[in-house]
Formats: sequence, C-alpha cells, structure tokens
Amino acid sequence: MAIATVVATIHHEEDNTWTIEFPDFPGAGTAGDTFEEAIRRGTEHIQAHIEGHMEAGIPLPELRSVDMLIQDKAFTRDLPANTSLNLVWVEMPGKSVRLNISMDDGLVARIDRTAAMLGETRSGFLAEAAKMRLQAEGGKMITEALRKATPLIPSDPKLRL
Repeated sequence: MAIATVVATIHHEEDNTWTIEFPDFPGAGTAGDTFEEAIRRGTEHIQAHIEGHMEAGIPLPELRSVDMLIQDKAFTRDLPANTSLNLVWVEMPGKSVRLNISMDDGLVARIDRTAAMLGETRSGFLAEAAKMRLQAEGGKMITEALRKATPLIPSDPKLRL
C-alpha cells in the first residue's frame, strides 16, 4: 500500500462540535466533540470509505492538492469562513503480490479455521493481521520517539521565553 494525503475540511459548528469532510469524496465525512477527535474519526472514516470503494469496484477519484482545491471556484465559493484545510494520511491500495512463506502447520490450520469463520481468505486474514501489527508497532515507535524527544520548554529557567 502506498501512503497518500487526502485534503479534509474541518469546520467548527455552532453546537461546539467539529465537522470533517473530504471534498474529493462527496458525502464522506464525520464529526467529533474536539478538533483532535474529528481528525481521528475522519481519518478512520476516509480509510474505510476508500476500502469500501475498492471492494465494490468503484474507481477512486483523483486526489487534489490544497492548491488545486483553492483554485476551484465552486469549492471556495461554498466554503464557510471558519473552515480549515487539513491533510489526512491514508493508505491507498496497491497491487497484490504473491508470497511464498513458511509457517508452523498448526498455526496455518488455526488461521484457516478463523478466516473461514470470518468469511475471509487466508491471504486477506494474514494481510489484515499484518496491518494491525504494523499499526501497533508504529504507535509504539511514535510513543517512544515522543518520550525521548527534547522538551519543548527548557527546564533551565534562564532559557525560557
């Protein structure tokens, strides 16, 4: 899978919620009680939307950049004043690659039984398991990097702004 950025609009509503929508995917959007929740939910939503398009055989639209959207008069004309444009990272489907791997036969049997119960193929099950592991490890790496990062506010009072 390739990583791509999708432009999202985020609008602060009168009821103090945040709405996130994706101009390149009409009708795709969600909301959150906070800006951060809207981003998180929007990222999950657009990823599921893209996967749904692929499963249904619906072609994906050409993703536009922020610059391209700003030049679109129809887009800017209808944009509320207190709307921000943000980029959301998504995984775009790639081409399938055939693999030849070795595993314990008991593990393969358990995978096959579980995949069958879920109505999935062995390949689909393994691909989903790999994605989940990669997401978990990625989260751990980010957490560790943040833990090791230099504090934004120096501890020495003479160095503070």
